[in-house]
Amino acid sequence: MVDIQEISPRAGDVMLMVGTTKGAFFFRARLTRGRWERGGPHFAGHAVYAMAYDGRAGRRRVWAAPESSHWGSLMRSSDDFGRTWSGGDEATVRFPEDTGKSLQRIWSIAGRDDDPQRMYCGVEPAALFESRDAGSTWSLVRGLFDHPHRPRWEPGGGGLCLHTVLPHPTDPNKIHVAISTAGVYRTLDGGATWRTAHRGVRAEFLPDKHPEFGQCVHKIVRHRDRPQVMFLQNHWGLYRSDDEGESWADVAHDVPSDFGLAMAVHPHDPETVYIVPLESDQFRCTPEGRLRVYRTQDGARSWEPLTRGLPQKDAFETVLRDALCTDRMPQAGVYFGTRSGKVFASTNGGDRWRLVADGLPPVLCVRAAVLASSRRPRA
Repeated sequence: MVDIQEISPRAGDVMLMVGTTKGAFFFRARLTRGRWERGGPHFAGHAVYAMAYDGRAGRRRVWAAPESSHWGSLMRSSDDFGRTWSGGDEATVRFPEDTGKSLQRIWSIAGRDDDPQRMYCGVEPAALFESRDAGSTWSLVRGLFDHPHRPRWEPGGGGLCLHTVLPHPTDPNKIHVAISTAGVYRTLDGGATWRTAHRGVRAEFLPDKHPEFGQCVHKIVRHRDRPQVMFLQNHWGLYRSDDEGESWADVAHDVPSDFGLAMAVHPHDPETVYIVPLESDQFRCTPEGRLRVYRTQDGARSWEPLTRGLPQKDAFETVLRDALCTDRMPQAGVYFGTRSGKVFASTNGGDRWRLVADGLPPVLCVRAAVLASSRRPRA
């Protein structure tokens, strides 16, 4: 029986949610973020690829998607930071019988800032699910599932997964998703119809470097205050778009490699973006054995390595696509986890780093939340 350590976050705390191959962990700290308290593991022995925090409408709800070898992936939530979890042995996200598909993994959980009842999750095999009741029930977005490209989508190294969901911050009809290996798809009508949004992104691994679809997009990000500007980490390639993904320009310079998985945007500055380059698709470790986060502060016109506090020798680390994030503190925190079970944190936008945790199972995802004062959570 695994002993689960509990934490009791308070208003004003910063909380990290860390999903690993063997369970989920929580870390909490006060506003200075100088000392971290650990809780967990929750869902011990189960891989947790997706976690999220829902602070909308007075909620203080944690979401997690543990993957059971017997039951598959489940969508679970907690309003008391892991003391109790909703759900049982049956998954709440299911493909309709007529699709002939079964859920393999939940990769992404996202909510709309402008609608506290609306949520989305991206899954494998690649599909988008929507909830209109804050996650109580989920339905398949048929417009994307029935897209004529779908029969020709091919899985990437992680499977055929819809791993990123970006709802537009103010327009409920606009959503971007990223699928490996299909590319970026965009809807302008709430999910009824979808079209590709990756013109200019190359598929280095295909004979045709710019196919209609088939790009292996690893991550897309944007800032809520300037949603027309987007950044993309590809399977080889870094890109920027100034027209909501209609076209993309290569911005890979000043970096040791344009291959990588993770990408995050600064919470207050739309021009500041973070990545963790990896050497190649054949050797998915940090180049030269140096653990470096790269940051741009000018919209990807230039990139700089951030190394203070990070090992610069014999550090052959891997940071997966959802294991890099930021918080929304006035002096922004940046966090990432590695496949060797380390979690690092910076409380000054990446200028200096410190080790938060070591010896965890391989880290799959890291999410940060600043807990606001709220009334009693609603179920």
